[in-house]
Amino acid sequence: MNDMGYMTAPEAADALGVKIETLYAYVSRGLVRSEAGNGRARRYRAEDIEHLRRERQGDPGAVASAALGYFGAPVLDSAITLIVDGGLYYRGEDATRLAREAAIRDVAALLWQADPERIFARDNLPVPSAAFAAADRAVTGLAPIERCLALLPIAAAADLRSLDLSAAAVAETGARLLRLMTAIVAKTDASARPIDAVLADAWRVGAAARPLIRAALILSADHELNVSAFTARCVASARAGPYNAVIAGIAALQGARHGGQSERADAFLGDALAASDPAALVAAHLRRGERLAGFGHPLYPDRDPRAAVLLEMLATGKWPHVAAGQRVCEAVATFIGKAPNIDFALGLLRRALALPTGAALALFALGRTMGWLAHASEQYASERLIRPRARYVGPPVAAGR
Repeated sequence: MNDMGYMTAPEAADALGVKIETLYAYVSRGLVRSEAGNGRARRYRAEDIEHLRRERQGDPGAVASAALGYFGAPVLDSAITLIVDGGLYYRGEDATRLAREAAIRDVAALLWQADPERIFARDNLPVPSAAFAAADRAVTGLAPIERCLALLPIAAAADLRSLDLSAAAVAETGARLLRLMTAIVAKTDASARPIDAVLADAWRVGAAARPLIRAALILSADHELNVSAFTARCVASARAGPYNAVIAGIAALQGARHGGQSERADAFLGDALAASDPAALVAAHLRRGERLAGFGHPLYPDRDPRAAVLLEMLATGKWPHVAAGQRVCEAVATFIGKAPNIDFALGLLRRALALPTGAALALFALGRTMGWLAHASEQYASERLIRPRARYVGPPVAAGR
């Protein structure tokens, strides 16, 4: 340990009795603070290491109480996603590189540990049914993710192959689910065409927009053990099928503190783009004590790498509203020093491509479906039921009972 109250990664891992990878997971969840050290090495707060060590050895109830808090545990072993040192990695691969270079089906196959040629075969399509077609007509006026929530149970009833919970079968079901949800969002029939091509055609934005749509989906694919991923895992731990895990993920995503953040960021961006003076608008929000939706992220102290990639791609393509969006970012940075996050970037993407209302959250949900299914498959393989205990704090049991 150095004399400034920090530890190196090996020192910190040794003090906790864990592997280096587990230390990184603690950092990504905000349990241990990490800062840049000399050279490329990071250093870790000794006080955080000691606090965590004591929790791990102390009162189980206190540990559980802290664990279920914001950006805490429960700590579940996972080989899917790592957030560390400002970077995002899917199974060890840099997600920002994948967003620029990879096909959606290849990222899905990476997350699901499957062969993309097999699971995305041309004949692995959703099962059509009269009930689904009738329900689709009935919910046509709903927002895209609401339509998915309404239609997926009907599709699940017709897809008997989804009852097989082996890893290979779940990956095949995942491909059908992804194609089905794409068709629901695009209001078209499910097909074997690339997902970004289906969406670009449905939204009439042309081939030039496909790399942006593809990147948005890939960057949204997973973000470690967030609330919707944890919800999907809980459902999968009960041995409910992949459709149910995705339905649960969508239900969690609809919450005001998850997908609702994307909608608030989109609304704030709309106001900012329409304002003659974005700085004045930002100042007015701050003066009223309002949070600036779409800026800052607790897991990325410096900048959200997902937003950075999307905004750079938008700027390179010279799409409309991007320059104005940059001025908004500059105003926010001047006042509170926060960088845009993925919610802001998806909102600006929607406006730059003139996509319909709800498209930003639909892109997020479609991309995150890949992650939900990866978590579900990993949970099926563990065969463990996720069942925390409650610490009772209610009235005492009446005497004599």
